[in-house]
Amino acid sequence: MLVANILMLGISLVLTMQAGEAGGLHTLFSMSSDASYRLGASHPYGIFYKHEWWRLVTAMFLHGGLLHIGFNMMALMQFGPALEELYGSARYLFLYVFTGAFGFFVSALTGHFSLGASGALLGLIGAMLAVTSKRGGSFMRELRSRLISSVVILIVMGYMGFLRMDNAAHIGGCAAGFIIGKIFVDRQPMNSREKQVAYALGWLAGIAVIASFALMLWHFPDRLPGQQP
Repeated sequence: MLVANILMLGISLVLTMQAGEAGGLHTLFSMSSDASYRLGASHPYGIFYKHEWWRLVTAMFLHGGLLHIGFNMMALMQFGPALEELYGSARYLFLYVFTGAFGFFVSALTGHFSLGASGALLGLIGAMLAVTSKRGGSFMRELRSRLISSVVILIVMGYMGFLRMDNAAHIGGCAAGFIIGKIFVDRQPMNSREKQVAYALGWLAGIAVIASFALMLWHFPDRLPGQQP
């Protein structure tokens, strides 16, 4: 996940430079919106009118600048390894991709042009909240309290307009992660039946990612919204 996000940021940066929109502090806070759209950012027009549903997946691998990806990748390295160890790589991949895509679906419904891994990252936090809700002890209560506080602070910052945060994607991803965390067993697959289900979910998520990027490349030369033929 880390490598894929960094690779896509590099491609975004190259396209932003080609568009003459890079330089100075600009790269810290934003990338070319045209380049982001072509690379698969989530957009209501593309998703609901052109039926480019693959944008729900590709958008989670794009970022709007170095600051954006920096915060998100630190969060990924903080929460990702623990959940991958808990669920196994296959179910972890499904959790990440599904919650990120659902977050962008909610975001598109509310009219946002959006991108970033934060919907999927809130999905990881939602799953962790579900895990703590199923376990007792002071450590679990303290961890749950910290996670809830972090989510609330993030949402409040979003409503305050801080760094153009997408609250719809955050809330959607977190809710999806919490539901999946309630459904998943809090351990790695043990018997053949559990392993088959886990591998099926992992392959489903992996194929969705590959197919989404293939469709992004196919549609890359398409006209931008509002662009004259």
